[in-house]
Amino acid sequence: MNKKVYVANLPFKACEPELKLLFSKAGDVMSVKIVSDRQTGQPRGIAFVEMSTQWEARRAVSMLNKTDFMGNNLLVKEAIVKRGFRGR
Repeated sequence: MNKKVYVANLPFKACEPELKLLFSKAGDVMSVKIVSDRQTGQPRGIAFVEMSTQWEARRAVSMLNKTDFMGNNLLVKEAIVKRGFRGR
């Protein structure tokens, strides 16, 4: 497992510091990136959180999957690393 976790079903009003605070319950958070739409700039309701160790990433998945965050039940799972993707 890598150190990044995928977070879905985020409320659109959520911000990175709030998400960092939530995930810090599972361990040391290295970075948080909420994904926005390229054209509109609006949040897409997903994020990637990088934890400092694989163990903390696993702990975050087990602790925070299906938990309530600002009225939404989060989906938290291991992020899949795509190798060789170059985008457009």
